[in-house]
Amino acid sequence: MMKRHNALTPDALAMMDAIARCGSFAAAARELGKVPSALTYSVRQLEDALDVLLFDRRSGQAKLTAAGEELLSEGRRLLAEMEAVAHRVRRVAGGWETQLTVAMDGVISRLTMFELCEAFYALRPAGQDGPGTRLRLRTEVLAGTWEALVSGQADLAIGVDVDHAVPAGIELRTLGEIDFVFAVAPHHALAAHDGTITDAELLRHRAVAVADSAQRLTPLTVNLLPGQDVFTVASLQAKIEAQLRCLGCGFVPEPIAREHIRAGRLVVKATQRKQTRARLGYAWRASAAPQPRKAPQGLALQWWLEQLQSPATRQALLERHCGMPMPVD
Repeated sequence: MMKRHNALTPDALAMMDAIARCGSFAAAARELGKVPSALTYSVRQLEDALDVLLFDRRSGQAKLTAAGEELLSEGRRLLAEMEAVAHRVRRVAGGWETQLTVAMDGVISRLTMFELCEAFYALRPAGQDGPGTRLRLRTEVLAGTWEALVSGQADLAIGVDVDHAVPAGIELRTLGEIDFVFAVAPHHALAAHDGTITDAELLRHRAVAVADSAQRLTPLTVNLLPGQDVFTVASLQAKIEAQLRCLGCGFVPEPIAREHIRAGRLVVKATQRKQTRARLGYAWRASAAPQPRKAPQGLALQWWLEQLQSPATRQALLERHCGMPMPVD
């Protein structure tokens, strides 16, 4: 008897699909270019191997049993997946990566990133129905963005600190600068403070901080005073939400907080500490020695790097945190 794993072949699944669509063994045999007896024999072999009845032959038609319906449903799914794998293999052979992981710092515009993803998926290389590369986005914080790239968990990192020592084998380009402002809710005690807020005064108030996502690199701490009470959250969006709710104070990226500041939901105050300006970049691992018949750098990564060469795109990634359309060069 044929073993089960040998019986469930693509040809057997395609045969089941043809019989179900045509409604009879004879019609399916004509479509597949076989004689009906050969098709009947193949179905019996499949039934024997699985030890189930796939068709109810009492009506004289090819009527699927419950087991046959399940096999047909799963078989069609498997055939579609095998076809998708074949497409991806052909695309990889043409230079498109199977998967591309992009790590983005929390200060980067998610709106612009998703628009770039839309443009990527809309590609039609060489008449194909898309690049076939699976995109994976990661949101990191501070040193965690560098760590994702250096550890191999990401292929491209957007929003890394350009003042960080660049590890060997990493290419780095400038993205731009972003200002941070000290802001509090209108009903926070510091909102009514006259003049410049000193460190001594800041120490009396809880700060809201975003946890560095690095696990191996030394986590960074920015604009926190020794001994200050700290409320730690996981993202910049959570930090701003906490400050809107008067759960603390702190420095926030001006572009992300801009709409809240304009609407009066946050108040910018001058501090003894100078307003910080972060210098950010994007980085990727340099191509190794090219392998035979394989592009030295994947076409998906090349596409993303080409987009990042645009000054308008770089500005949008740092500045655009509301619903305005992305500017075009």
